[in-house]
Amino acid sequence: MLLSLLQTVQCTSYYLLSIFLLFASFANGQQVKTDSTILAQKQAVINKPEIFEGNRLKVFVDCSNTYCDNTFIRSEINIVDFLLDRIASDVHILITSQRNGSGGEQFQMIFYGQNRFKNTTDTIKYNLDPNATDSESRDLLLKNMKLGLTPFIIKTDFANELNIQMKRPEQKAGEKKNSTTTKDNWNYWVYRVGSSGNVNLDKVYKSNNYRANVSANRTTDKLKINFSIRANSSKSKYEYETTGGTEKFVVKNSSYGFNHGMVVSINQHWSYGYEANFSNSTFSNNKSRIYLSPAIEYAIFPYKLVNNKFLTIRYGVDYTRNTYYDTTVYFKTKEGLTGHNLSANLSLNQKWGNINAGLSYRNYFSDWKLNNLGINLNVNVRVTGGLSVYVYSFGGLTRDQIYLPKGGATEQEILTRRRQIA
Repeated sequence: MLLSLLQTVQCTSYYLLSIFLLFASFANGQQVKTDSTILAQKQAVINKPEIFEGNRLKVFVDCSNTYCDNTFIRSEINIVDFLLDRIASDVHILITSQRNGSGGEQFQMIFYGQNRFKNTTDTIKYNLDPNATDSESRDLLLKNMKLGLTPFIIKTDFANELNIQMKRPEQKAGEKKNSTTTKDNWNYWVYRVGSSGNVNLDKVYKSNNYRANVSANRTTDKLKINFSIRANSSKSKYEYETTGGTEKFVVKNSSYGFNHGMVVSINQHWSYGYEANFSNSTFSNNKSRIYLSPAIEYAIFPYKLVNNKFLTIRYGVDYTRNTYYDTTVYFKTKEGLTGHNLSANLSLNQKWGNINAGLSYRNYFSDWKLNNLGINLNVNVRVTGGLSVYVYSFGGLTRDQIYLPKGGATEQEILTRRRQIA
């Protein structure tokens, strides 16, 4: 009897324990599983990508370093939400560009994952042909932006909205497949020809201004060469009433010049080169000006990081040979001068904004009081959400205007800026 009672209690305890465990498993949102089932499901969880359900992907496009057609981008990518608040976005796209070796531009897109994608970052680089139109430029930017956003979109409920197509270049019948690099028929040279002009015709004021320029540039990873020719002509005619009747005053100025420069890269930090030019300017009293300056430059950061940050320090010596139209304030009609120049340039393109700053200094060896100091600063920092702080400032201290003609300027010359004034 006692043995039977103990068996009954043991059986009842077993069933009660089983029922308790069953309810406990349901309370945790789970079901009782065998060891093999649990192992299989753990493996499935490991292999399955994390899916973020619900909200659309939130994207912030940062084009502070280059131009983007945001209206076009928003109209072509309509399965994401474009925000003005970078902090609230899931993806922060930082777009920068720099001149490349072919004379075109190299674009870089960094996709910074944030919030639910905080551990995801990707970078896409592509080159834009120097002869590309604005339409081709924005189409290529859109294509690469779509590619970069794909890994983020496939982890949302909108993955089914993607339609990926892959195409290979069409091959004509009998044509052999070419696996070698296409030769540049222009040998990396880029040529540009430009001209512009404007005419104003008022009753008491008439003016015309014409400009023209030609340039040839060759840029590779190791060598950069440039040549340019420019010319400018302007004429202004003023009419005003005086006690003696109508007076007319005419201002004519012209200038032209030839510039040449070369830079040779030694490694990721050092480079050297020179600058040479010849110029003429009636406004600056320069009948002829010959300038030659060899220089060396050091980059604090490697050149390969130029899209995101660079800080360069440049030092050079220079020789200037001037011939003047009129005798200068230093009683010179021609002279040769030697000097040196030092400059530093900083550029930062980061998620929080961008900073561009420059500092330059030069003086003549014959008189260190004849110097020139210039500084500029451009800061654009996003504080929070749609709030940004923008600062632009520049200034200079000019004490090397050795070309100024002696004698004071007339009232008319001051008002019309007929010539360079101290």
